[in-house]
Amino acid sequence: MKKINVLGNGYVAIHDVMGDDRTIANAARVSFDKRTESLTERDERLIRFLAREGHDSPFRHASLQFEIYAPLMIARQWWKYCVGSDHTMDAWNESSRRYITENEEFYVPKADEWRSYPDDVKQGSGEPLDEDYGFVWTEDLIDYIDKGVELYEAALHDGIAPEQARLFLPAYGMYVRWYWTGSLQSVAHLIRQRTAGDAQHEFREYAEAVKELAYDKFPVSIDALINEGGR
Repeated sequence: MKKINVLGNGYVAIHDVMGDDRTIANAARVSFDKRTESLTERDERLIRFLAREGHDSPFRHASLQFEIYAPLMIARQWWKYCVGSDHTMDAWNESSRRYITENEEFYVPKADEWRSYPDDVKQGSGEPLDEDYGFVWTEDLIDYIDKGVELYEAALHDGIAPEQARLFLPAYGMYVRWYWTGSLQSVAHLIRQRTAGDAQHEFREYAEAVKELAYDKFPVSIDALINEGGR
C-alpha cells in the first residue's frame, strides 16, 4: 500500500487498482475486435486522442480504490464527486461514530496558516493573515475543540449513545476516514477541478496526492485526461 501524508494527521493511500493504460486502449479497440498485450506508441496516441476528443467511456473501464483520512470539511466536498457524478463507477464507505469511538483528531491551522476573507468570494480565501493575529485564532479553536471533546466523553461516560454523543464534537475540522473507489475518468475529473488555483488550499493538497498515486498506475491516461481533456 502506497501512502502519502497530507495536512498534518491526514493521508491518502491507494489500496487496489483495476486495469492499467492498456485497459483504456483495449476498451476503445473492442469496436474493431482488436486487443493489445503491451502498451505501444500507437496505444498512447489513441489514449490521448480519446481524452482530447472527449470519448470518455473507455476511461471508465479502469478504477482505483483509495483510503482517505481528512477533515470533514474536505470529505463533504469530496462526497459530491460521487452523488453528483455522471462517472458511474464510484463508491464510498466511511467510518461511523454511530458504532466506533476512535481517537478524536482535528485539523487545526497553525498561526501562519489562517487566510483572509477574499475580495472575490468565489476564490474561497485571500492572502495569509499576520501570524500574531492567526495565533489568537489557533488558540481559540483549540479551546473550542477541547470543550467539545470533554462534553463528548462525558456524554459517553453517562451512557449516552455514541450516535447522539457525537453531536458535541466540533464537526468540520474532525478527521474522518473513508474508502473511495472511482473510475479513472472520475479520478481525473477530481484532480482537474481540485488542483486548480481557485480550489480550497487544503483540498488541493489532497488532490495533488491523488494525482501522484494515480499517475503512478496510469501515467499515460492521467496525463492525457488532465492536460488534453477537460470535459
